Amino acid sequence: MNKQQWVKDLAQYIPSTNIKIDEPLSTYTMTKLGGAADVFVLPENEMQAQVVVRYAHEHNIPLLMLGNGSNMVVRDGGMRGIVVTFAHLNTIEITDTHVYAGAGALLKEVSKAAASHTLTGLEFSCGIPGSIGGAMAMNAGAYGGEMSDVVRKITVLTAEGERLVLTKDELELGYRKSVVAKKGYYVLSAEFDLQRGEQEEIDAKIADLTFQRESKQPLEFPSAGSVFKRPPGQFAGKLIQDSELQGKGVGGAEVSTKHAGFIVNKGGASASDYIATIQMVQATVKEKFDIELELEVKIVGDEPAK
Repeated sequence: MNKQQWVKDLAQYIPSTNIKIDEPLSTYTMTKLGGAADVFVLPENEMQAQVVVRYAHEHNIPLLMLGNGSNMVVRDGGMRGIVVTFAHLNTIEITDTHVYAGAGALLKEVSKAAASHTLTGLEFSCGIPGSIGGAMAMNAGAYGGEMSDVVRKITVLTAEGERLVLTKDELELGYRKSVVAKKGYYVLSAEFDLQRGEQEEIDAKIADLTFQRESKQPLEFPSAGSVFKRPPGQFAGKLIQDSELQGKGVGGAEVSTKHAGFIVNKGGASASDYIATIQMVQATVKEKFDIELELEVKIVGDEPAK
């Protein structure tokens, strides 16, 4: 079976305009890097999402879920099989202190919607450049908050395409980990329980966190966000800074001079440049401090053909 056949089969259930062959993934990643996907699919609802997952499973086709592309580096050779994004599953509904959000809803939009209803608890996520699906897969967090603080339950598809509802206790949430990532589930939606707050306090907190993010992070350049997990008792950015790596890199990729925990695409970088810069940082920090920096970003895809 080839990719033209996959498209023909999937187009029976999904609009053909939402299925693309050899689609450049650099269009969808925050690094602006990455080769093409054999087939790229954009389901419009949960039923279509289920069709894609089941089809890939039944035909033994590799399947990659691409969220907002903020925590992923796609190699220059691109992705074999099917890449799917649930960007159209972006409904946000608020009832009393209960928030429902589709997997494709952006964290900053969910945080903004909650704040507009005088709900507190999601302010920490106002600047995280990811989707709800990706955030639940990695238990995203910032500024002292994590998704585990507020999530009530999520709805997922298993690798076989079976629909499951998982309560917070079943999610195995820890630092940048969850049962979603562990078992290869695909998040469809999440539900959160928040608290009533004071509008002025909520607005002030969001304004403060937005200022901190904009003043400290290199938002002017494409990047995958924070590249490394925080080592126990340490800060990755501080270790990289103390290794005198800021401003250094390979090709068009560079350790940010604004925040050492970020690697930026200064222009003209390849994914190979970006990955080589990651490896340079890991090797240098290991040599200098004997600390292994573990990746927070996910590296996927094939090496380019030589």
